[in-house]
Amino acid sequence: MSDAFCSDCKRHTEVVFDHSAGDTVCSECGLVLESHSIDETSEWRTFANESGDNDPVRVGGPTNPLLADGGLTTVISKPNGSSGDFLSSSLGRWQNRGSNPDRGLIVAFKTIATMADRLGLVATIKDRANEIYKRVEDQKSSRGRNQDALLAACLYIACRQEDKPRTVKEICSVANGATKKEIGRAKEYIIKQLGLETGQSVEMGTIHAGDFMRRFCSNLGMGNQTVKAAQESVQKSEEFDIRRSPISIAAAVIYIITQLSDDKKLLRDISVATGVAEGTIRNSYKDLYPHLPKIIPAWYAKEEDLKNLQSP
Repeated sequence: MSDAFCSDCKRHTEVVFDHSAGDTVCSECGLVLESHSIDETSEWRTFANESGDNDPVRVGGPTNPLLADGGLTTVISKPNGSSGDFLSSSLGRWQNRGSNPDRGLIVAFKTIATMADRLGLVATIKDRANEIYKRVEDQKSSRGRNQDALLAACLYIACRQEDKPRTVKEICSVANGATKKEIGRAKEYIIKQLGLETGQSVEMGTIHAGDFMRRFCSNLGMGNQTVKAAQESVQKSEEFDIRRSPISIAAAVIYIITQLSDDKKLLRDISVATGVAEGTIRNSYKDLYPHLPKIIPAWYAKEEDLKNLQSP
């Protein structure tokens, strides 16, 4: 029970919740204070005759159109009591012996979901990666290949196609031991297979240095003004023919911007945060250096500040 103001009693009285009708009733005069209310608490409960560690959820997950049965399978669990042990355990064994065509897909989808969660990726990317893997698996040509690298490559391609790219090194960090080279080979294999399926080249999406900037700056704990200057600089750098990878340009811009600020970052720290080798950052810095007056925002650094910047 709880208290509520009753318009008939003209005071706060104890009220009773009728869950079957969704009514809130005054315990003094019987007036219905609120009707057809929605109970937003959990739909499930743990019954008294069950052990406390049982999962009280009585509903399954959502349907999955990528699975043959839509993911609406029934699992026979082990019994709690002594009665019915033989029957239930026998049914469970027979179910496990039965062939489930989706068993491999379910395991693969769980692995992709785990990797996506560790990288903080949204559900649309995870679903796209599942779809890519299902299309490749349907071609029955991936047997004998590194499964971890294949799943990681599906996630990498999904990130690219959803315009939320991640570096191969970031994908590699959650890929259960698959190396960058293995993931790269798996990526090329998947693109080839999808191209054979559709008869046309697979659209991967264009990578820009700005796609990585905010995440890299966050890893380094940079301030808002510094991040803003880095984002503007990396956008202006696209106007010049700098033949470096977008990730290398992003790392070099961060190095330049931080050297112009009071909160200078070590080259080693930038290398760790971005996954770009120190030598690569230096070489990208050399390529950017002649264009700095047109790249660095005037509100962030004056011309004399750029002249005082260490020459590569």
